[in-house]
Amino acid sequence: MEEGGYLINIPGVPHFVAYSWLAMLILIVVSLMVRKSMKLVPTGIQNFIETVVEALYNLCEDVIGHRWARAHFPLIGTLGVYILLCNYMGLIPGFDSPTANINTTASCAVPVFFATHYYGIRVHGFKYINHFLGPIRKIYALPLMLIMLFVEVIGHLARPVTLSVRLFGNMMSKHILLGVLAILAPIGLPVLVLGLGVLVGLVQAFVFVLLSVMYLAGAVEEAH
Repeated sequence: MEEGGYLINIPGVPHFVAYSWLAMLILIVVSLMVRKSMKLVPTGIQNFIETVVEALYNLCEDVIGHRWARAHFPLIGTLGVYILLCNYMGLIPGFDSPTANINTTASCAVPVFFATHYYGIRVHGFKYINHFLGPIRKIYALPLMLIMLFVEVIGHLARPVTLSVRLFGNMMSKHILLGVLAILAPIGLPVLVLGLGVLVGLVQAFVFVLLSVMYLAGAVEEAH
């Protein structure tokens, strides 16, 4: 999109950063509105927010278990609603999707990486190293343990890369496709792609959150 095509232009601030700030502002304002008008029987926006929050919490509880769901939910819930909102912002004319930039997706993936190992060490202490040594931890299996350690370290380092690149690639490809179709067939066809974009935005937010929950669950469970 051209420079003049954005509704928000802050000198010296990249568009993805400006729209990230806007997404955060929207979430803060909506949260304060819901908190101020909290009712025992939810209606309107409170009903919608509670549905989203309950779905994310149930996902945490199903994957991690009741014991750790409350501890991990603030991170998972924040990532879920933030990524979903950022994905959908790109569908609005004049707006940019922050998640179509690798810097935004990396900033979401890196905290998951550190949180995973923080909780792993917090729960298991030094025994957390057992998660990286494979199923056989005997002195005669030392060569195998070293190989497994190397493989597991590489795999864990690749997690934030795959999380960020997957989300970034899907959102960027959607924007490129919309731009091309808007030029070739400005009437009709882009509307269908916008409908597909709604589905893609939801699926990509769900995949990011699901993988994050699975990484956290693997860190706090006992090594086998």
